[in-house]
Amino acid sequence: MRRALHPPLRDRRFWLVQAMVAVLAGLHLFADLHSSGVSGAFPGGIPVALLIVPVGYAALRYGLTGSAATGIWATLLWLPDLLLPVDRGHAPSDLVNLVLVDVVAFVFGQHIESERLAHARVQQATAERLNAEAGYRQLFETNRAPTLVLDADGDISGANPAARSLFGAEILGASAASLLGVKRPLQTLSDQVVTLGDGRDYRVGMVALPPDSASHQLILEDVTEERSARRRATRYAALVVAAEEDQRRRLARELHDEPLQLFLHLARRLEQLEASTGAPGLSEARIQALQAAVRLRSLAHDLRPPALDQLGLVAALSSLLAELEDETGLRTDLEIIGEAARLSPEMELGAFRIVQEALRNTVRHAQAHQVQVSVTFEPDRLLLVVSDDGRGFVREEGAELAAGHLGLLGMAERANLLGGHLQVRSAPGTGTCISAVLSWAPQETDAPSLQG
Repeated sequence: MRRALHPPLRDRRFWLVQAMVAVLAGLHLFADLHSSGVSGAFPGGIPVALLIVPVGYAALRYGLTGSAATGIWATLLWLPDLLLPVDRGHAPSDLVNLVLVDVVAFVFGQHIESERLAHARVQQATAERLNAEAGYRQLFETNRAPTLVLDADGDISGANPAARSLFGAEILGASAASLLGVKRPLQTLSDQVVTLGDGRDYRVGMVALPPDSASHQLILEDVTEERSARRRATRYAALVVAAEEDQRRRLARELHDEPLQLFLHLARRLEQLEASTGAPGLSEARIQALQAAVRLRSLAHDLRPPALDQLGLVAALSSLLAELEDETGLRTDLEIIGEAARLSPEMELGAFRIVQEALRNTVRHAQAHQVQVSVTFEPDRLLLVVSDDGRGFVREEGAELAAGHLGLLGMAERANLLGGHLQVRSAPGTGTCISAVLSWAPQETDAPSLQG
């Protein structure tokens, strides 16, 4: 009914259809009123079924809006005929036929309307798809990143101008794997970086076109500058770490060679003076000089532990934990898994600094009672785990622990420089576990290996 109340009133042909209905209704009424004069020509009067013609035309041309309005219009025009006496008209049969005409008007009109709406949706979807394809084609052609379209066999079926400029104009039909110089499946290259013939680095991206088809789009993103900047940053970090360690080494040597020896010599002189003169206060001064010497020795040891260079990582960690236990009262435990071996100086120093900083954070922040260090030697990597039973922290607070110190950021950077990564697991009340995985290769050395 809502559709019927909005007929196409501005269409002239719609009014012609309504005029035809009015003519049929008038003729039928005239025939019923003068049945004696027209009974020979129209024995049953003007057939109501003739209304199917204008109703059907309105349905075909305007859909439900036209057929419903026409059916309602015909019903209204037929009311005078239905009110005629029985001997003058055919009210019962006309009413039945009129109901059938109205049913046809609504059902047929609704069917036509549905078909028209479905056709409109198909046309709209087709237009949207064509627009999307046009937009994709424009993006494909103007994209500065080399882009290839691959069929199910991995052969190139399309290439944008950037790809043709990189690989050459005649690349259609060529194998993408051979073009990229790889032998493994292309799907495994997603997010990987390859170096092409122009000497530049490209990150590979794979996208299904469409997602349920066997064809793919391969996008090559130029990451040469990004990787160069990353390499420069990594190189700079390595130089900073090397400079820091070199400075630590020089300071440790200078503290051991000069100030430490001077304090020891001073302590001996004070002892001699005390023995020869018996002057009061010399004994206390001698003790203070010895305490200063011990402090300098400890400081020099922290800067560069001699055991690390002489005996290796395991011995240096054992000495570090023993000193930590004596100084702080923490219960410590060192676990060596696998066959301990001498590593490169850089690897041993980096592993030692990571454990040292983790222990320093435990002492400063964790309020722990026990700490455990685990070192696992595997054929191609070294695993370090430092765990405590302290108060723990949430990760946002963990970032603040590194402020002003080597901290978590420094440990992560050292692990990265050694070809590995660092992981921190902690929560309030559950302690902290810091694990580092470092890639390594055994160092050729004449020193005996240490069995853990």
